[in-house]
Amino acid sequence: MLKRTLLLAVALAAPSLVRAQDADTLLRRVDEHYNRLTSLRARYTEHYAGMGIDRTESGTLLLKKPGRMRWSYDQPEGKLFVLDGKFAWFYTPGDAQAQRLPAKQLDDLRSPLRFLLGHTQLKKELDSLTVTQDTHGIHIAGVPRGMEQRMHRLTLDVTSTGEIQHMRLEEIDGAITEFAFTQVQENVPTREADFVFTPPAGVTIVDALSPV
Repeated sequence: MLKRTLLLAVALAAPSLVRAQDADTLLRRVDEHYNRLTSLRARYTEHYAGMGIDRTESGTLLLKKPGRMRWSYDQPEGKLFVLDGKFAWFYTPGDAQAQRLPAKQLDDLRSPLRFLLGHTQLKKELDSLTVTQDTHGIHIAGVPRGMEQRMHRLTLDVTSTGEIQHMRLEEIDGAITEFAFTQVQENVPTREADFVFTPPAGVTIVDALSPV
């Protein structure tokens, strides 16, 4: 009896494929949810595990269409990633240099969220796309186009209304990065200055090599 109960519990917990018609409806719901937005602010927690490192960081994410993104870290305080539509900028407190990279060359682990900055079409952004559901929620998974050489799988955990709550990135080398989003505010006021990177005094700008 105990063995049968355990097997049933495992079966119920295992992800199951969502019917094609329902999956298409959900994908459209996610697309439509983010296509109607002009901006978004959220708290995030970022966890990285790989290459002998286990690290958790946190901060505030600000998105604005078209093509702008700002990740302001409060843990560690002062760490910053800014996408201004033309360049991506990276700075870590204590470094003598800040890195700059053309947005078109960006291969950063935060870059999959760039699809939210334009006209979202998940079917065009992810190859080998699947939609599954289990007791923890709904999961959209696939390989981000343009990141096939680095990324094994991107998984988005979404609500039935199409909101992204969690993002998991599995790299080919086995490293895993996860982002959890809370306190989401949509269509918030933004300033041009929010997406302008100004290096601290004494910090020089260097061109980064892709991927960052």
